[in-house]
Amino acid sequence: MRVFDHIGMTTTQKMPNERYVQRTKVWVTDPQLHPFKIEWLRYEEDSTVPDILRNSCHVAWHVDDIAAESKGLKVILAPFSSVAGHVVGFFQTEDGAIVELMEY
Repeated sequence: MRVFDHIGMTTTQKMPNERYVQRTKVWVTDPQLHPFKIEWLRYEEDSTVPDILRNSCHVAWHVDDIAAESKGLKVILAPFSSVAGHVVGFFQTEDGAIVELMEY
C-alpha cells in the first residue's frame, strides 16, 4: 500500500517554523502544516545530503514495507530512522523521479 504524504522542495530562503536536523544539516518545515503538503528544505553548505536530493524535488509516500516498495529502484539515501521516529529512504525511479518512502 502506498499513500501520498508530501512534496519536498529545496529553497535558499528561511521559512517560517523551520526546524534543524543536525544529522543531515538541513532546515525543514512540517508539510502537514502546509495547505498543499509542501515540505521546504534548506541545506547548509556542508550538508551530507547527496546533491541529487538537494537539486531535485521529491514525492513522499507512506508505505507498509520499504524493502518491497523500493525493489528495482536506485538507492539515493538508504533507509534510516528519522527524527520523527519512523524509517525513511530516498530512491530514484527508472524515469528519474525522486521518491521518499516512509515506513511507520
